[in-house]
Amino acid sequence: MDHSSEPMLPLETLRAFDAAARTGSFSAAAEKLNLTHGAVSRQIAKLEDWLGLKVFDRGARGVSLTIEGNRLHLRTTEAFALIASNSDRWVEPRGTAVVRLTSIPSVSGLWLMPRMAALESHPTKLRIVLDVDNRQADLADEGIDLSVRCGRGRIPGRVSVQLFEEHVFPIASPDLAKEIGSGDPARLLKFPLINDSDASTWRAWFAAQGVDYRPRPHDRRFEDYNLVLDAAAHGLGIALARPPLTQDQLKSGRIVTVDDRAALNPISYWLDRPVGRPRAAAADLARRIAAQAGLGPEKIEAFIEAES
Repeated sequence: MDHSSEPMLPLETLRAFDAAARTGSFSAAAEKLNLTHGAVSRQIAKLEDWLGLKVFDRGARGVSLTIEGNRLHLRTTEAFALIASNSDRWVEPRGTAVVRLTSIPSVSGLWLMPRMAALESHPTKLRIVLDVDNRQADLADEGIDLSVRCGRGRIPGRVSVQLFEEHVFPIASPDLAKEIGSGDPARLLKFPLINDSDASTWRAWFAAQGVDYRPRPHDRRFEDYNLVLDAAAHGLGIALARPPLTQDQLKSGRIVTVDDRAALNPISYWLDRPVGRPRAAAADLARRIAAQAGLGPEKIEAFIEAES
């Protein structure tokens, strides 16, 4: 077999293949896996490209395994049986009310998790499978219904709507805040500044105050905003509050405001979905997320109805 350069195939690809082999139909496999027909078709195409051969013969009434496909199905059946024999394995929930949602760690922990019970419970029951990942995943290929992300705009190949923007302001530990005191914005440059993925947010805040900022050797950077908050709480420097991710931390007194002056973050929050008609449960969850974000119903309905 002429494999591609990828060392392994994603489990989702083999699940799509197994479901299609058992049902003899991409549409039936899609229904079984709560995916779209297009998502299953793309997974099979990925598998055939990786193998360098056809695993299905396509017909008007469905699909049938080729000789090579039948050999592969025997192996995948054995592999899935072996996985199933492990009593400690995690079984991912499935069903029409299950929605796969992906986001980065900070948004997952600081914004989605405090709202998870409400998102799942009202007005009808949903089950959210939350994939926490820093990658910009291919939503359709990986069977993901919705994504909440931080970014500067829309991503090609997705349907996107801006959930909300944020106005950032400086924060620090209570002890460091006393040392910093009040006064001119430039006073903050006497202390280490804590950045997340890049320096654009601090640069935007200083620019709004008429001060030029460039990262310095004693400044710090942490890729995940959870670590930014932890570093600030432990007195390692000054960070920027990103409402509403920091509201609980500020209420607890773990971190405090250093300067009341705020600036618009060039990064905002977006809700994405794959191109095509979303499943009813995914559309329902999109409306609930929009309500939590304060997004108007007309904007979220346009997002749900959009074809591309």
